[in-house]
Parts: sequence; C-alpha cells; structure tokens
Amino acid sequence: MNIPNLPKIELHLHLDCSLSYEVVKKLRPGTTREEYERDFIAPENCASLEEYLKCAQEPISIMQTKEQLEAVTLDLFEQLKTDNVIYAEIRFAPLQHLNEGLSAEEVVKIVDKATSKGIEKTGVEARIILCTLRHFSEEESMETVKLVEHFKGTNVVGFDIAADETLPIDNHIKAFEYAREHGIHCTAHGGEARGPESVREIMGNFHPSRIGHGVRSIEDLKLLDDLKEKNIHLEVCPSSNVQTGIYDSVAQHRINEIYENGNSLSVNTDGRAISNVSLNEEYQKLNRHFDWQKEHFRQVNKFAIEAAFCDEKTKDLLRKKLTDH
Repeated sequence: MNIPNLPKIELHLHLDCSLSYEVVKKLRPGTTREEYERDFIAPENCASLEEYLKCAQEPISIMQTKEQLEAVTLDLFEQLKTDNVIYAEIRFAPLQHLNEGLSAEEVVKIVDKATSKGIEKTGVEARIILCTLRHFSEEESMETVKLVEHFKGTNVVGFDIAADETLPIDNHIKAFEYAREHGIHCTAHGGEARGPESVREIMGNFHPSRIGHGVRSIEDLKLLDDLKEKNIHLEVCPSSNVQTGIYDSVAQHRINEIYENGNSLSVNTDGRAISNVSLNEEYQKLNRHFDWQKEHFRQVNKFAIEAAFCDEKTKDLLRKKLTDH
C-alpha cells in the first residue's frame, strides 16, 4: 500500500496551527529552525490542552495583514497537495486577526479569496469553517456565526467552537441556536480535555452534526452508540490527542475501537505545525500500530465525504476520485 498516493479527506484542520517553516521564514525573515520549533511546534507531551493551545499565539501574531493571511492560506494548500488531500475544511477564528486594523469581514474575505486561489493553483478542493472560542463573549460568538451566514455562497460553509474545553458553554448557546435556525452546518470541539460528559453537553446544547475530536466518547459505550445512531461524525486527530495527554502514544489511541464499533469518523492532523505531523504520517502511524489497510482508509474517507459541509455535487466528484483510485 502506497500511503502518499492514497486520496485523502481532511475535515479538522486549523489554519493558524499549520504554518510551515518556509512560510514563517517568509513572513518573519531571520527565523531560525530552532526558533520555529520552539515557537510554532507544541511539546510532544503537553501538560494540558491549555499548554498545547498556547502554541497558537505566535502564528496568530503573524496572521494580521492581507499579505500574511494570504501567504499562510496558500502555504497550507501546498502542504495539502503534498499529502494528496483531495478535499479539506480549513478552520480559523476571524476575530483573532484584527490587531493590524482589518475588520472581521475583511479577514474572512481575504482567506476566502486565497482559498479560491489555492483550489485553482493546486487542484485541492477546500472549504472554510469559522470558529468562535470558548472564552469569547456571547456577542463575539454571535458575530462569528453571522459572518458564516453573511458569506453564504462562498467557500465559507460552517461554524465551530474551539479553545479551552473546560470553560463553560453558556456564552455560545445562542449562536448555535442561530446556526440551527439558519441552516448553518455546525461542528464543535469536545471529548478531548474532558470526558464523555463534554460530548453529551455539546450534543444537548449545540446539536452539531460533527464533533471535533470526541475520542473520549469511548469511555461511555452508550454515548458511543448514541453518536452512531444519530450519525454524528467524529473528527479524530491521533497525534494531537497524544500531545494533549489523552493517550501516552498513538499505539494506545482508541481510534481502532471506535472504528470497529461502526462509528462515522475521519483521520485528521488538527494542526500540521503545532502537532508536527502530516496526514501521510498520521496514516502511516495507523497502518503501523493497528494494521490499517487501504479499505480502512477508504472507509474513513467515505465517512468524511458524507459528513463534509460541501454541496452534493462536490461530494459526488469526491466519491468518484475515491473509488477511481
């Protein structure tokens, strides 16, 4: 099995956590490899999710202008192409990119245009998910979800909540209600820093069709079956889960058990720089530790296509690419 040649779908991918050394050098000339590894890559074993998330601060500081946002987006497309990704959903929080005077609307417009350019240049199909963050106010969450609505018909297709999962959800219930009322696709981070109760809380209050991570659902088999019954897709990021301390190694990850239970799931990098991993490498780890073969990867990519936030015409093209290989 030639893993680099396999067509791949990536649904859980943070723009601000995926800056290559090449693009950082371009945006901050003089950056050494050592500085890059210190500031842009999280430790292999973080003390907590919070420590892992701190590594996103440095990249965000150089994603504040039109030129920077465009460069980072186009750089990510080159990384996706190298991994033979045929479709990706790229997520970011637009309200984190206003320090140099851009408006949130301008930020989204820049990334949307750069995404169209990346699609044309590389042939990698992609869409955008806008994130609110757990520590944001109700107003900030509402502003973010309304941006998704405002950009309907562009590459922007969904709404997410990210950041410190241990913080309360109260500020965000209204935004997810708004998303539901306006037919906006939703995913939500959960079941990572906290256990199954986090996933139940999200399902009960946000009603997303996907969960970012969600791996700790396996600690409650009834919950895992509920997710399967409701066809709620899990965006699994094996290496990231090891870094944030859920598992000691990928070999101990429970993705294979979730797969064997018949749950809809995909394999993702989370942040290519912060986790220092490519999608090819994620696949290689699953092949090595769980003997995943071509049919396993094809199945999770089929699940990913069904769960994707793009239109049916795009899904049909992706299905064809997957089966033609």
